[in-house]
Amino acid sequence: MENRRILVIAGSDSSGGAGLEADQRVIAVHQCYAMTATTALTAQNTQGVFDIHNVPSAFVSKQIDACIDDIGVDVVKIGMLASTSTINAVATALEKHSRPTCVLDPVFRFTPIPYPPPSPS
Repeated sequence: MENRRILVIAGSDSSGGAGLEADQRVIAVHQCYAMTATTALTAQNTQGVFDIHNVPSAFVSKQIDACIDDIGVDVVKIGMLASTSTINAVATALEKHSRPTCVLDPVFRFTPIPYPPPSPS
């Protein structure tokens, strides 16, 4: 999977343990190129999620368009989509750009992780 361009559409975890931040680390380990479309900003740590700020869906669409139109995307990884309007915007943008290769990794609930996170083996 070397040199693949991966667009991650997900929320940002302020503590770095999940979301875009975790996905970027995994993508880098596999020597791929990571791009992001941020759907939400969270105020969270290992104890819990204290607040979520949804990024306006029109802006999420602009982020997706900017990455695909200029750099191109081989794979799309979808994580936290925190609102119905964001879900619709992402679906519309991906349909517009004919992105058939998607990995769906939905967020259902927050589960605290130990700190520091376990290192990959």
